[in-house]
Amino acid sequence: MKLTTLLTSVAAVAAMAFAGVASASAESTLEIVKKRGHVRCQVGPASPGYYFLDSKGEWQGLDVANCHAVAAAIFGDISKLEIQSVSTQARFTSLANGDSDLLSRTATWTMSRDTQLGIDFLTPTFYDGQGFTVPKDSGIKTGMDLKGAKVCVTSGTTTESNLNDFSRTNNLNISAVTFEDFNVRDETYLQGGCDAVTGDKSSMAGNISAFPVPGDHLILPDTLSKEPLAPAVRHGDNQWADIVRWAQFAMINAEELGITSANVDDLKANSKNPSIRRMLGVEGDLHKGLGLEKDWAYNIIKQVGNYGENYDRYMGNGPQGIGIPREGSSNALWTKGGLMYSPPMR
Repeated sequence: MKLTTLLTSVAAVAAMAFAGVASASAESTLEIVKKRGHVRCQVGPASPGYYFLDSKGEWQGLDVANCHAVAAAIFGDISKLEIQSVSTQARFTSLANGDSDLLSRTATWTMSRDTQLGIDFLTPTFYDGQGFTVPKDSGIKTGMDLKGAKVCVTSGTTTESNLNDFSRTNNLNISAVTFEDFNVRDETYLQGGCDAVTGDKSSMAGNISAFPVPGDHLILPDTLSKEPLAPAVRHGDNQWADIVRWAQFAMINAEELGITSANVDDLKANSKNPSIRRMLGVEGDLHKGLGLEKDWAYNIIKQVGNYGENYDRYMGNGPQGIGIPREGSSNALWTKGGLMYSPPMR
């Protein structure tokens, strides 16, 4: 069952909503999900690389892969999933009040979000930073050239506050032109309504690829911020947080161990490596603490792939990729100088 839901209502206070759902039900999230028969996973309005509809009308992307992984871990079937496309303004409350089981949508993990909204962020799936896109013929070379400029930005995001901080710190008097919809933001920029547009560099790279003439635009070298993009779950259900967290770690650990969707069956049947055998449920009882079946991680790798496979497919140079190099970046495995790291599965 693959469903698509559009949630657009602007929420009240997330913490109050969370308190209400907590008192209304003593069931765990895993119990609710199993009874319902599918996972409700929240993404945002379509964004290249992260979450988008393919030619068959199915949601794909790096963040959608996290949704698939959780469905595979619980049900052994990635189709047991409802993808919810939620507005930026409603996203956190939708999670906190129980409309969504899981948020996986280019959300930056910050202290205030993690401690004040009734939600918990998990391990980052992409490390990003904020930058600027400008017309190539504008003569603008760095962010410091934007003194007095109009900059298009999505409202209600860390991007907006980072832009204000950058302007104040450097006395640039930048005028922020805010939009709820990034598509309207980009269209305004393309029509000359702003001198630049600002956002996470990876998202801007994907958006530029859809511009009428991508080569007419460039991303400046400045990086305004650190943006650890991470899934989130409701606060207070440790088992559910463990399931989502270790579904992510399974994909990262599989890449480190050389397990792919193509060779996982062979390794499950023939590998003598204890780490591989434990991970794939051939020996040990790693599944017990999660409340899942022994083959939970095998199902993730078989049906979704490891982290590297998904990065190449959606963020790299795969057919659906947006061409962001991984080598030498924070998104490389820790064994290759990056930050992608899984605790041992033992």
